[in-house]
Amino acid sequence: MTLYAETSAVLSWLFGEPSGEEALRLLDSATAIFASELTILECERGIHQAKAAGRLNARRSEAARARLEAATASWSVFRISAVIVDRARQPFPREPLRTLDALHLATALRVREFRTELRVLTFDRRIRSNAAALGLEAAPAEWET
Repeated sequence: MTLYAETSAVLSWLFGEPSGEEALRLLDSATAIFASELTILECERGIHQAKAAGRLNARRSEAARARLEAATASWSVFRISAVIVDRARQPFPREPLRTLDALHLATALRVREFRTELRVLTFDRRIRSNAAALGLEAAPAEWET
């Protein structure tokens, strides 16, 4: 299975949330994992925000950052290129859609150009809805929005 790792699922895993166990199971079973540089940026910012808000202490935030770095070392990370930005600027099937969500979906569509069996790992309802409308399978399949 080939996955596109979107931020909501990765943060769920990094923060030890109940849905994070399913995200980790899917990440561990994937044969290839793709992500946008946006995923890594949003995860790093999420860790800083959680620490500042007191949701993570210093030790847990460093552990989350280390897990992120170790995991992403084996992922194929896409830069936010002109092609991706151009697609993100276009309408999506389920508007309104936030800019960063459009960038994730545009990146997933770019990956699908050469990985047709791609599944989008996400817990974000807007991304799941648009992915389905674009013919992309969302993972986990049985997740409730």
